[in-house]
Amino acid sequence: MEKFNTSFSGYKKEEVNKFIDDVIKQVESMISNMKSKDLEIANLKKELEHYKNLESTFNRALLIAEDAGQQIRNSARQESLSLIEDAKRNADRIINSALMKAERTEQDAERLRRNIITFKRKLRDILESQIELVDDIDKLDIER
Repeated sequence: MEKFNTSFSGYKKEEVNKFIDDVIKQVESMISNMKSKDLEIANLKKELEHYKNLESTFNRALLIAEDAGQQIRNSARQESLSLIEDAKRNADRIINSALMKAERTEQDAERLRRNIITFKRKLRDILESQIELVDDIDKLDIER
């Protein structure tokens, strides 16, 4: 605290006035500094609010992206299951078709075997009858 010199009618007026002027300057400087700090705080609050809004937006975007990703995974899983089922049905159809063709081929082969046996029997019969004819020719020639 400042001590003032005394004069005839009390403290010296110039010293007190100088002290009051100094105090006023300091108070004005502090008020100005506080206003500046208040303005800076207000700006920082606005900036903080802006970043909070951005964070909120990013969080929502992240949630939406996660949801979309989950939906894509679910859709892909469903599509893959559908493709697998289609592939199984196609495989069953192909196998059934191949089995039917194999059965028809086996039936055709059996029919060909029977035809060959029948053909051999007929050919044998024809050949035997031809041999009989040849034998009969020999008998005719000998008798003459």
